Amino acid sequence: MVIKHVKGRFKHAIIQLFHFGYQQAMSCIFPVAIFLALGISKFIEIPLIPRYDFILIVSILVQALMLWTGLETRDELKVITVFHLIGLMLEIYKVHMGSWAYPEEAWSKVFGVPLYSGFMYASVASYMIQAWRRLKLEIFMWPKAYYAVPLSAAIYLNFFTHHFIYDMRWILTALLFVVFFRTTVRYVVNGHIYHMPMILAYFLIAFFIWIAENISTILGGYIYPNQTSTWELVHLGKISSWFLLVVISMIIVAQLKRVKAGLQKKDPSANQTITG
Repeated sequence: MVIKHVKGRFKHAIIQLFHFGYQQAMSCIFPVAIFLALGISKFIEIPLIPRYDFILIVSILVQALMLWTGLETRDELKVITVFHLIGLMLEIYKVHMGSWAYPEEAWSKVFGVPLYSGFMYASVASYMIQAWRRLKLEIFMWPKAYYAVPLSAAIYLNFFTHHFIYDMRWILTALLFVVFFRTTVRYVVNGHIYHMPMILAYFLIAFFIWIAENISTILGGYIYPNQTSTWELVHLGKISSWFLLVVISMIIVAQLKRVKAGLQKKDPSANQTITG
């Protein structure tokens, strides 16, 4: 009986993992499209157009297709556009400071940064929005806006200022643990409800973005200074940067969802629970 019970639980776990993986994969349509464009243009020469411009065109077409098919709404497109602009500004600054570079030529380069780079940030927002809907995310004990919003702004500002003054990332990370200590996310997989600490969710997303970043650098999407002569693994320390960027992304998405739902006016628990 014990063996049968263990086998049953193992089978259930495998089925749930499959369903979870499927929903995650469907949430990654935009990022996967960018990877495919990177891969195709890496190994196949695209005629008449620079590689980075080809990736930009693919990104725009995929975004338009997702809107046309209803995979994303107009409101969600507005959020994704905000991420595109935030990411593009950060890219221009970081490239100017020599943090990384886009070595290939392109018509769509602005201050050394191809416009497709903003879509890499937008794809993270797209993933969050898709996963939120598909997994029926609900966040409990979300911190009050006067904690979350200034903290998000401080994190984004630190990406710029750490080149000149003390890097505050570890102080900000410690504050995140304090602010989000009680925050949990509930999600649904194949009819079953699961819970996860919000901090753990941030880290897992950041870790997989770091893996994706390694793939991007292999495919020549951009390169770090230590990858100029030969490819090297992206430093593990970058996970902390992605962790902070994921926090910014989630705070923006969550706050906008709360504002849209009008929870601040109608529900006194608006600062604690956010649904899709």
